[in-house]
Amino acid sequence: MAGGYDDRDGFIWMDGKLVPWRDATVHVLTHALHYASSVFEGERCYSGKIFKSREHSARLIVSGRLLDMEIPYSVDQIEEAKYSMLKANGWTDAYVRAVACRGAGDDMGVAARRNPVLMAVAGWEWGAYYGDAKWQGAKLDIAKWKRPSPETIPTAAKAAGLYMICTISKHAAEAKGCSDALFMDYRGYVAEATGANVFFVKDGEVHTPLADSFLNGLTRQTVIGMLRDMGMTVNERHIMPEELPSFSECWLTGTAAEITPVGQIGDFSFQVGELTRKVSDAYEKLVRS
Repeated sequence: MAGGYDDRDGFIWMDGKLVPWRDATVHVLTHALHYASSVFEGERCYSGKIFKSREHSARLIVSGRLLDMEIPYSVDQIEEAKYSMLKANGWTDAYVRAVACRGAGDDMGVAARRNPVLMAVAGWEWGAYYGDAKWQGAKLDIAKWKRPSPETIPTAAKAAGLYMICTISKHAAEAKGCSDALFMDYRGYVAEATGANVFFVKDGEVHTPLADSFLNGLTRQTVIGMLRDMGMTVNERHIMPEELPSFSECWLTGTAAEITPVGQIGDFSFQVGELTRKVSDAYEKLVRS
């Protein structure tokens, strides 16, 4: 698939029907463009099956409700939309992006109860999120921004507004030759990368930040379950940045990132070790099972 994301052949599901790719547009006064009233899901389809598909669809609806935005489709209807989009484009392995937002309507201000809730499902064929960096070990910057308190923003929603500091931080990281950036939270604890959760290894045990100020990713939950099934000890806890030198291995998890080893965070280095490779191999088998 060539061309920019706005100029491709294919189909996008939009508000109940499949439309040609280039016609899947919204008005410039769409509320979400001005006030970030938008939620989304990123998913991967492997060999014709979207991994954790219904869980993603359910989370989209919950995210909408957290933004006081009722998405006018059920889980079953969203499932049908996703698979019809994939079929129309002839894809069995692809990234799937479902998005819902407040559109243009009778309101154009902070409040937008009279505006319709729009929904679309697009997709594209996508390889490794971090490209060649994956098995070399991704290099992460440390972001200057912090993940906010749940009292200031609905951190349990996969909402567009929560990604504003992610874009800023990833741009800054890339300018330094890094693949991504690691956030601390508002209290100073290690939080997550710009679009992925983080795991560490120390003395044969796994440590991952407690998801109390950021999205508890579906891939994160899957990997924790896998590790415990392997008999591994997984510590979900608050991690201080001063602990980073004590960890031997590190990896990121996410639908886009899948399992991505980390070789460096700031001045601290990690090995792409045996456990990282074992988890990555197990995840690869799981998503295709």
